[in-house]
Amino acid sequence: MPSLMVDFIVSLDGYASADGWPGYWGMEGPEYLAWIAEGSEEEHTVLMGATTYRLMSDFAPEIPDDPGMAALTAMPKVVFSSTLEAPLSWGNTELAEGDAVEAVRNMKRRGSLPMRTIGSLTLSRSLLEAGVVDRFRLVVFPVVTGATGKERIFDGYPDLALDLVDSRTFDGRIQLLEYVPTVLDGPPGVGN
Repeated sequence: MPSLMVDFIVSLDGYASADGWPGYWGMEGPEYLAWIAEGSEEEHTVLMGATTYRLMSDFAPEIPDDPGMAALTAMPKVVFSSTLEAPLSWGNTELAEGDAVEAVRNMKRRGSLPMRTIGSLTLSRSLLEAGVVDRFRLVVFPVVTGATGKERIFDGYPDLALDLVDSRTFDGRIQLLEYVPTVLDGPPGVGN
């Protein structure tokens, strides 16, 4: 059965981005970029919501020769949306309507490729709440963007216990943390 990984980049204070800051908060280094390139070579299906699709599909034609974008364009992608209409313009992209959790359960039963989310805070939250996520991976950038941060990642998420299964430091400052998540009904040790 294919696995599902929710994958986020995040500031230390939990934001997905910040006003006026460049991508990766301007802190991407050669080790981190090489790791991204390696990961883009591993075949998987990319899952995303409509907002992330709109953003990424707009970038794709602007930087078609970027190795990361070229790899992402070549990968199979599934977009969960009730607002987009087929056919979608970005190559190798399928539109899925209806319940995302049920669709992902079916993909796990019938598919062969591992799946990863990209961005898509609401989609990732619903998949975590439903307990269909096998891995939860964060790449933490050493910045606090309290005044300019946008898109707080964890607001509205269920309580989770996270068992660390992998960690790594890139470029002496960026932390990768990979966990197996367990959705909790309450604080640990209180009825769980």
